[in-house]
Amino acid sequence: MSEEFGQDYWDTRYGSRDGVWSGLANPVLMTETLALPAGRALDIGCGEGADAIWLASRGWQVTGVDFSGVALARAAERARQAGDDPASAHDPATGGTIAGRLTWEQHDLTEWAPPAASFDLVTAQCMHLPSSARTGLFARLADAVAPGGTLLIVGHDVSDVHTTVHRMPDPDLFFTAPELAAALDTRRWQIEIAETRPRVAQDPVGTAVAVADAVLKATRR
Repeated sequence: MSEEFGQDYWDTRYGSRDGVWSGLANPVLMTETLALPAGRALDIGCGEGADAIWLASRGWQVTGVDFSGVALARAAERARQAGDDPASAHDPATGGTIAGRLTWEQHDLTEWAPPAASFDLVTAQCMHLPSSARTGLFARLADAVAPGGTLLIVGHDVSDVHTTVHRMPDPDLFFTAPELAAALDTRRWQIEIAETRPRVAQDPVGTAVAVADAVLKATRR
C-alpha cells in the first residue's frame, strides 16, 4: 500500500489544521439510518468523528475506526464536547454522556478485520482506497454485519473525476453503487439501495457543480 494512503499521510493531513472536515454528519448517513433502531454501529474511516458522534447522539453504541491517531484524538475531544446524553442519564455504562457511547480504535484499514457478524450497522463514508485494497476492506465490512443488520457504503461516484470539484485524479480510487452491490451474495443480502444519487457541490473557485454519490444500502438476511 502506498504511503499516500497510510497512517503517516493521514496524520500529517489532520495535523496540518484544526479541522479538515465540516464537523457535520454526512447527509446520506442521516437520511438512511434515521429509521433504524439503535444498536451497535461500526464507523470505518471515521476521521474527526462527526458521523460517529451523530449516531451516538441517537442512541447507538459506536466504534469509530481510522488510520490516523491525530484524527481519533480530535474525534474523542469533540465527543467530550458534545456533552450529556439525556437518554442514558442514569446508565452507568455511558456515564450519561454521548462520549460514553463511543469507542475509538486506530487500525490499518488495508489489513484489519472487524469481528464477524457483530454490528447492527456498518458504515463507510467516502472511504476511497485503490481497488486492490478497497475490495478486501469492503468484503470484511460486509462480514462484520450481524444478521438483520445494515451495510451502508457511500462515496464519490467515479463520474466526479470528470468534474471541476476537488477529487483525486485516479479513477481507480472511486466506485459505483452497482459495482458494490454486485459483490454481495443476494442469498445473504437484500439490496435496499444501489444508486447514483445526484447533489450539488462547489468547486475550488466557488462554482456550483453537479456531482454524484454512490450509495449502497443492504440488509443482511
